[in-house]
Amino acid sequence: MKKTLIIFGVAAAVALAVSCNQTNGTTTQAAPAQDSTAVAGSIVFFNMDKILEGYDMANDLNSVFETKTSGIQAEIDRRGKKLEKDATDFQNKVDKGLLTTSVAQAQYQKLQQQQQEYQEYAVRKQQEMAEEQQVMMNQIANAIAEFVTEYNETHQYALILSTSGNILSTPVVCGDPRLDITEDFLAGLNAAYIKTKETTKK
Repeated sequence: MKKTLIIFGVAAAVALAVSCNQTNGTTTQAAPAQDSTAVAGSIVFFNMDKILEGYDMANDLNSVFETKTSGIQAEIDRRGKKLEKDATDFQNKVDKGLLTTSVAQAQYQKLQQQQQEYQEYAVRKQQEMAEEQQVMMNQIANAIAEFVTEYNETHQYALILSTSGNILSTPVVCGDPRLDITEDFLAGLNAAYIKTKETTKK
């Protein structure tokens, strides 16, 4: 599975902007960055491409998914090659006159049935993997979305935007590097993921 598919899928699932830092119905005005770090009330952004490249959870899930996909594709290929070989052997026997008409008809019908079963198997497995891919993207998106809220409880930014390398699909075309929270956000995501894994092991 291509990384870009995950990026677009997750980006679509994660809210592009999170309004924050509201008190008594008013929003704190954006404050200027100090010491190359955005302060509370700032409008900040993170790069979704970099987050997904460095997010341990995304990499772990993607690794499992790719291994499973490779195994399924290998089985589809194996069945396809066997069916192709059986069809070639049958045609050779027919060409050489090694089969009676009744036997040839029976084997031909059997090959047709095998071809239909193979196609149904391939379609079913592809649908299953597409569903698993969607679930995986939802899991990653949900983890990021939940962490955005947790992250901002401490930082109190007015707005958090997500950006990507595709200028046509991002709300942030250009921004002050001091407002880029990608590295800090990614570090927090991975730390939270490690805690989750440790809790699961107990």
